Amino acid sequence: MITVVRAHTFVDDKEHKFKLSTGVVATVLGYRQDDPSRPEAGGILLGRYILDCDDVVVDEATVPVEDDRRSRQRFYRSAKHHQDAICRAWARSAGTCNYLGEWHTHPEADPSPSSIDLAGWRRKLIVDHVDSGVLYFVIVGTHAINVWCGYRRRLIFSVL
Repeated sequence: MITVVRAHTFVDDKEHKFKLSTGVVATVLGYRQDDPSRPEAGGILLGRYILDCDDVVVDEATVPVEDDRRSRQRFYRSAKHHQDAICRAWARSAGTCNYLGEWHTHPEADPSPSSIDLAGWRRKLIVDHVDSGVLYFVIVGTHAINVWCGYRRRLIFSVL
């Protein structure tokens, strides 16, 4: 079976767009847990805010590295490698490529966040330096990719 990979665009209730580029979609789909032997995977999302609107484009996603901890239903991202990727992207782009959030996989067709995911996302909203006050969280399932937007001020999430 041939899978056609294309960019995915998600829209919030205010018509703001969140776009995963074709390359990012191809990257994260490569880690789908479509077989019982595949462990959970994840990384960070890097991209840009579009001027004069609230739209966001994700241009890059880091992938698991040896220092990450992975099992069928858990993923723990080690800080150093992924933080280094953020710093390199920021420098390479002269400050236009930003840390936008995180992605990970779930072994379910239409993924939704677990209570562990939600607690971790709240922690990220409190701890991570985010100028926009917003972080995006992508979960890649076996048949769908879903996105949530987290708001730092109220520590709430909305599905896109």
